Amino acid sequence: MFNVLVVEDDKNLKKLMTTYLKKNDYNVFEAINGNQALDILDTSYIDLIISDIMMPEMDGYELVKSLRESKYEVPILLVTAKNSFEDKREGFLLGADDYMVKPINMEEMVLRVKVLLKRAKSANEKRLRIRNLVLDYNTLTVIRKDKVYNLAQKEFYLLYKLLSTPDTIFSRQDLIEEIWGLENDSDYRTVDVHIKRIREKLSDVDEFEIITVRGMGYKCKINGE
Repeated sequence: MFNVLVVEDDKNLKKLMTTYLKKNDYNVFEAINGNQALDILDTSYIDLIISDIMMPEMDGYELVKSLRESKYEVPILLVTAKNSFEDKREGFLLGADDYMVKPINMEEMVLRVKVLLKRAKSANEKRLRIRNLVLDYNTLTVIRKDKVYNLAQKEFYLLYKLLSTPDTIFSRQDLIEEIWGLENDSDYRTVDVHIKRIREKLSDVDEFEIITVRGMGYKCKINGE
């Protein structure tokens, strides 16, 4: 089930949007402004955001700008009473993915959500996201908010493998064969050394932990689940 965050200060509209999304099997989180939205994003994984523009404290433009500056690539659908080209242009330039003008058709909103999620899924097939942590297989990068962690190639492959299937125990032999290859003469100590380096380099990351399973190998546990 996809998690959708609705950011809207109009209580009645927010309730209507939430009702339609839930009817279409989406799990919905709610916020009344950008600040509340950021708090939710810090603690929950969100697949898509639907946000009003005119809101107190932090408006939709500021929310989009903050997320994109932090390298947060979640799809964002802006919903607003503003209908001018300049308003739409500002939203798209800041990083919004789609735009709807009030009064909105709820069925159309649901269709747009479906399309945006499908597009995001295609783009993220080689990307893992765990709350604020992103592993991009295509660029071999690990990013958490605005911090980039520099892992060696084999370290990245090892971490990506473990996080791809959390709670699955991989023996050292399994990991050597997949990461280093069947013909490689590396021994089990190689895996231990790489795990140690990953733990040291990502010591401030709390989204997951690599657990040593005595006599068996390693697994990753996602924290907060």
